[in-house]
Amino acid sequence: MTDNRARSSAATSAVLGALAGLALAGRLGWPWALAGAGLGLVILAAIDGAARRRQKPGEIPALWSRIAASAAIAAPLGWLVGLIPGFGPVITAILAGATAGLLGVRPAKVLLGPVVGAVVGFGLWLLDHDAPTAVAASAAVLAFRLISAVMFRDPQVKLIAEQARPADLPFVVPRAAAGRFVGTAYIRELADEIGGVFHADAPDVGIVGSLDELAGPDFAVERVDVQVREFYEHTTRFTLDIVPRWRLWVRPGYLLYRSMVARPLGQANVPMNQRDTQRGVRSRIDTIDHPDRPLIEVRGWIRSYADTDEPIYVGVYTTYRQDGRGYVSVGFPLPQASFTATLRPVPRTDGGLTLTSKGDDQAGHYLSYIDPDSGALTTVAVDGFAERLDVFVADGELRAEHAFALFGLPFLVLHYRMDRKK
Repeated sequence: MTDNRARSSAATSAVLGALAGLALAGRLGWPWALAGAGLGLVILAAIDGAARRRQKPGEIPALWSRIAASAAIAAPLGWLVGLIPGFGPVITAILAGATAGLLGVRPAKVLLGPVVGAVVGFGLWLLDHDAPTAVAASAAVLAFRLISAVMFRDPQVKLIAEQARPADLPFVVPRAAAGRFVGTAYIRELADEIGGVFHADAPDVGIVGSLDELAGPDFAVERVDVQVREFYEHTTRFTLDIVPRWRLWVRPGYLLYRSMVARPLGQANVPMNQRDTQRGVRSRIDTIDHPDRPLIEVRGWIRSYADTDEPIYVGVYTTYRQDGRGYVSVGFPLPQASFTATLRPVPRTDGGLTLTSKGDDQAGHYLSYIDPDSGALTTVAVDGFAERLDVFVADGELRAEHAFALFGLPFLVLHYRMDRKK
């Protein structure tokens, strides 16, 4: 970590510690509040400094320092909640625990959060009916984080690189959106940015140049059905019909995400139901060639609703080889970032092809911040997310099933029917 970043981290921790101390001791009067702010500043800055000294390159700060920071953040927020009439220590602790559980994302943590908050809140209420809400919030978050650390030992998100060169992370597609909106014009805008030759809706192009690029010791390309191979190498020859099957437990959260994130972003706007898909799906591949030779450098598979061209997905498809095996990496551009799905090919006994994010140390999902000046990548692996894409022939027709899971819980399957364009 550079000196500037270390100083910035220490300053942030000092401010959080001071605010926490002020909130926790504020009810005792100004002298105690100022003393609490000073003590909180020193303690949290010292914890941050100790954690940063032990931090190795490519690691996130130690768990104990992150827990301390969480408890410190909760204190002033709990104090603010206490200003609302009728919100005492019990309600505040439940809200704090529930929020911490939601931020943990994992379903078990979501359920655990309010339970821990309720236990902590009632315990404080029994000791003091007027217990400070800042104390209730901080104690609930601290208890939740400590219990979670014992119960859930497998990290679902882990830092794997900090300010790394793109060449050092071949499983990441380092393509970010220049603005806040991705949209169907992304590849055209990228061509202007990198100085390539743009081709809109390129004819007879596939999401991969050749399936041979994926060959490996456990994947014999010659055994793949000719229709499956044609779909990958000449994707634009086919139309797509999608039938989404969402699990009931994820529907409310997805509706909120779709309204507040996906549509304003112009990315990852998956159909909610069959009524959405009846609008029709337009599938096309925009490409960028090198100006000096006819080599496709970028393949952007764009799916949008046919009636309005509202984007569904904008994905940049690439392949690469590592240790004699081929992989497909799909980058979904985000503002100053990219979410990459790197998938390993697995043969099906019926001649189909499976692409899965599980199975080895290359396949997986990666969220990367892309430095706008240097292009360096700070990347985390999102191990809690998984997907599997099966493309196969059934009754002479080309089909696909795209399944997604979060923390081992399936939440969506997209059923595709691919028909040859007339």
